[in-house]
Order: sequence, then C-alpha cells, then structure tokens
Amino acid sequence: MTSPASASERARLVDGVLAIARRASQVVMQVYAAPFQVDYKEQDDPVTRADRDANVLICAALAADHPGIPIVAEESDPASYAGYASAAAAWFVDPLDGTREFVKRNDEFAVMIGLAEHGVATLGVIVCPAIGRAFVGAVGMGAFEVAEDGSRKEIHVSGAKTLAEAQLVMSRSHGSVALEELAVRLGFGKVTRCGSAGVKATRIATGEADVYAQPGRAGALWDACAPEALVTAAGGRATDARGTIIDYAARELPNHHGFVATNGLLHADVLELVARFRPGP
Repeated sequence: MTSPASASERARLVDGVLAIARRASQVVMQVYAAPFQVDYKEQDDPVTRADRDANVLICAALAADHPGIPIVAEESDPASYAGYASAAAAWFVDPLDGTREFVKRNDEFAVMIGLAEHGVATLGVIVCPAIGRAFVGAVGMGAFEVAEDGSRKEIHVSGAKTLAEAQLVMSRSHGSVALEELAVRLGFGKVTRCGSAGVKATRIATGEADVYAQPGRAGALWDACAPEALVTAAGGRATDARGTIIDYAARELPNHHGFVATNGLLHADVLELVARFRPGP
C-alpha cells in the first residue's frame, strides 16, 4: 500500500474505515444489550462473542476493501497475518478494546482500527459505541470527532504546560497505585481511572485529559496503533514509556515497554515520572 496522494484520498480512506468500525460497533452493542457468556483466553483475559463477531466483520471488510494488506487483529489466528512485519503497510485491529469493562457493563470500551505504514502509525479510527462517540485521525489530515450524520468537529490536544494544570488518566484494570499516589504528590491537577486504551486516547486527543501513562506492559500493537495515530493527528505525542517511538513493523506484538500519550507539552515530564515505575532497562 502506498500513502494516498491527496488529502481527499486520505479522507475517503478514513471514511471507509469509520464505516467499518461503526458496523462492528453495532455488532458489539447487540451483544451488550443481552446476557452473554464470558470465556477466558488465559487468566484475567476475557473474551466474548462481541470480540469474535466484530473481529470477523472488520477483517472481512478490510480484506475486501484493501486486498493484500495484512490485518493484525487480536482475535485472529496469527497465521493469518504472518509476514506483516515486512509489509509496507498493515492494519492493526482491536475489535473490542476494554473487554473487562464490557463485561462489567461500565460503557468504557471501544472498537479500534489503526493503519501503520513502514512501521509508523498513520491512521486511527476509534468508536466508543456505548456513549455514541466516534473519532478519526490521520497524518496530514488532522483529527476529528464525527457525528452520526457525518458532520465533523476538529479536535486538538490541550495546551496544559504544567502538571498542576494537567489531568492524568490511568488504566482502571492495570493502573499502578504507587504511580497514582506519586502523581498526586508531584502536583497533577487531577488523576482519574478509565478503562480501554482507546477511550483514554480519545480523552487526550480532545483535550478532556492531558496525559495517559502505562509504565508496564501495555497490551499489544493493536492496542496502540489507532490511539497513537489519533493523538498524534490531534497534535499530541505517543511513545512507549522509555520515550521510544513504537515500531509497528516489529516482529513481537506485545508492548513490553508501556505506553505514554500526552498533549506533547508534558511528554518529557511524564517520561521522567514513569521511569521510576517501568520495569527493566
């Protein structure tokens, strides 16, 4: 895949991906509206029919619209995307980001589709179906919240320059109590917890929060691609917890070194903070 040559081509690409994510969101909400069974891929890693059905829909639609591009999706057989690391572009799909929150029925979950080109996150679509909000962002296009009628409102990260002005949003399921306590002591204006990397990323991209920090393992590449692309397109910055740019052409899928997304102005300060908590070198 080569990057669309014009802004209009990039916009059409984003519109098509958003349409797919909205269809998947309808599938997710159909399951959410009724009793459902919860299975476990491993301890504390739930999966439901919503994850699986949305995964099938998204992968089939992307394959039909963009044949030949690997689709690295959480609920797919790894054999289906073998070789993605050497491809010029790859889709990264989390069909239901925040399954724990979905199971708890607290509405903090999202459908996420990201595109990486030459190892760089360039496009992100995040739909939060339970709260009826959808977000898109792409390199060279900017970031937008898109209403059901298709109207768009441009979104931007905040202008907070100090920790005292900033709101830190942490993982509800994987947050560090020690990090939260230190953040308060260091003067963060507000610290809140929230499920789903995608939901947290939308809060950074819209300026509703200023910092999202996960020092330890932060899921896999499908948890990071769409969030990074959206936050970057909105004027922010995203890296791993060491400050290293995430490589979506890496052969290992897990994000072993965490994930940090900020408004950009606070990024260096936040990296210094999380360095005290990230494991390993």
